[in-house]
Amino acid sequence: MKPSIPKGTRDFSPQEMVKRNYIFDTIKQVFQRYGYLPIETPAMENLSTLMGKYGEEGDKLIFKILNSGDFLSNVDTNLILNADSKLLTNKISEKALKYDLTVPFARYVVQHQHEITFPFKRYQIQPVWRADRPQKGRYREFYQCDADVIGSNSLVNEVELVQLIDDVFTKLNVPVLIKINNRKILSGIAEIIGEKDKIITITVAIDKLDKIGVDGVNKELQENGVSHSAIEKLQPLITFEGSTLEKLNFLKQLLGNSEIGLKGIEEVEYIFKTVDSLGLNTAKTELDITLARGLNYYTGAIFEVKSNAGTFTSSICGGGRYDDLTGIFGLPNMSGVGISFGADRIYDVLNELNLFPESVAASTKLLFVTFGEAEQNYCLPLLAKARTAGINSEIYPDAGAKMKKQMGYADDKKIPFVVIIGSDEMLNGLLTLKNMTTGEQAKITIDSIIEELK
Repeated sequence: MKPSIPKGTRDFSPQEMVKRNYIFDTIKQVFQRYGYLPIETPAMENLSTLMGKYGEEGDKLIFKILNSGDFLSNVDTNLILNADSKLLTNKISEKALKYDLTVPFARYVVQHQHEITFPFKRYQIQPVWRADRPQKGRYREFYQCDADVIGSNSLVNEVELVQLIDDVFTKLNVPVLIKINNRKILSGIAEIIGEKDKIITITVAIDKLDKIGVDGVNKELQENGVSHSAIEKLQPLITFEGSTLEKLNFLKQLLGNSEIGLKGIEEVEYIFKTVDSLGLNTAKTELDITLARGLNYYTGAIFEVKSNAGTFTSSICGGGRYDDLTGIFGLPNMSGVGISFGADRIYDVLNELNLFPESVAASTKLLFVTFGEAEQNYCLPLLAKARTAGINSEIYPDAGAKMKKQMGYADDKKIPFVVIIGSDEMLNGLLTLKNMTTGEQAKITIDSIIEELK
């Protein structure tokens, strides 16, 4: 049987890993510059920790882990015969792979609250798992790069996250559009159209607008019990186009009688005004009234980031404000806000736009090639010296291999510089340094090589 891996998962070659690490390192550097500290949580959590936090659709995508040993031994036979998967799951599975990093983070905060200094700024770069249908840009195992600040209600945090997003994508050289909305505005809309209790249904449907269009959204709302008159009232909002200022004025008129809606407008207005006064490097911002972010735990500002170049249309970063996620675990009134960078999608964007720096492809900078065993022995102390100086270096291990084979190895690994050592080099101490990009060669000492490559 031919070996394979599960659908929606991937192996990564050394060349891919070098590029992925470039993304992770760039994001990590910006996180640290903004004062965020790293934590890690386990790959699996108790199923009870995760269930009920992501909405009905999210719960279906959680990978459950079967209990160890004979997991059916204590299960009622009638339960098995009835084939009620929901009830049966609770009996045979107590753990699950984590669906995101935010809920485990909330659990971490509650569990370690007496060790934490609030406001607590943390970042996490780890894989998560979703039982989703694999497709382009959507995987069952993927990495999230999250930054959250918890224990502060200040909108300065939202402004800072917009700046952080801008800094990351400026460093990655990706032009992006940061879409911003507020769940309070969406709650106000639900209130005004007379469907206050159906806020979750409305946000889940609106969140699919890009994928299924206006007709698809209306159909889903109708199927989920939203009245015809409410759907009619919703249409101007779904279709309204204009500048951020025009959208804000439109919302102020529409939500004039909704206290929660006006509060959302006030918060959004502060974020846009402050960001505008501070300025961004390359990112553009936009108020998107239809932005909903399907996750139930968001309560305030919500963000979604899309590339402004190439054919990749999926979100590459998103997040928002959650007022009481820790309350589920017994620590109420602990507001937080965070964002998550989708490293796998960012990789696809950088690949498509050819934005990975050439230097990223070459992890080894210097290769020593030799004509025989004596030359190889002569090389080893020089190799150690180059490595001590901080230059990524290696030696072709098979002494006396054909020069064509050794140089081909350097080409295949995109090693930019090669030191060639033969009897002449050993005699006078001047080594032949070849630039593999230009083809130029020079006779210089190992100290000069180190100085040049550093």
